[in-house]
Amino acid sequence: MDDVSAYLVIALGCLLVAVAVVVVVAGRRSRRRPSAAPRAADRPPTDPRRIQVGDIVEVGDLSYRVRGSIRLVEGDWRWAEHLFDDDSGRYRLSVAENPEFEMVLWEPQPGRVRTVGAPAVDAAGRRYDWHESGQARYTATGLTGLDPSGTMRYHDYRAAGGARLTFEAYGEAGWEIALGRRLDPGDVTVYPQGRGS
Repeated sequence: MDDVSAYLVIALGCLLVAVAVVVVVAGRRSRRRPSAAPRAADRPPTDPRRIQVGDIVEVGDLSYRVRGSIRLVEGDWRWAEHLFDDDSGRYRLSVAENPEFEMVLWEPQPGRVRTVGAPAVDAAGRRYDWHESGQARYTATGLTGLDPSGTMRYHDYRAAGGARLTFEAYGEAGWEIALGRRLDPGDVTVYPQGRGS
């Protein structure tokens, strides 16, 4: 090997070492540099039990903004119903834990209200059996169409496959009927908006 070739090999080796040092130092600096606060849409998903008005809730492939929330208490039992701001303004999500965690996506059924409190109800091609009835106190936030607080009466029914049916009456209003389907935790993702996760 002549002197020129030896010089080129040594120069190339020094260049490679210098590049490696620059890459390592730059990598360490970028890890130490504080990152900007994440935007609300970039925040990690939160627990459905912490849903608030304004949050974005994904159910399957569809996303909804929560326009109002109703928090209910009956004895030791607490649950929430979150109204979605969707094109139809119809859907709501109930989140309960008594004693097991349960989420149900509800869709109101306009039209004639069937016999409230019957042992069984036929609706939408299914037979629903009575599950429970009661009365709860509620507080409402956001756009719900309800007084800020009051009482709600209900009769709940269940069918095979996680199907639900409910009759609900808020305050002195008449009965409304809704059909629901139970959701698995993996079916729902909640993105908090305008607050920390």
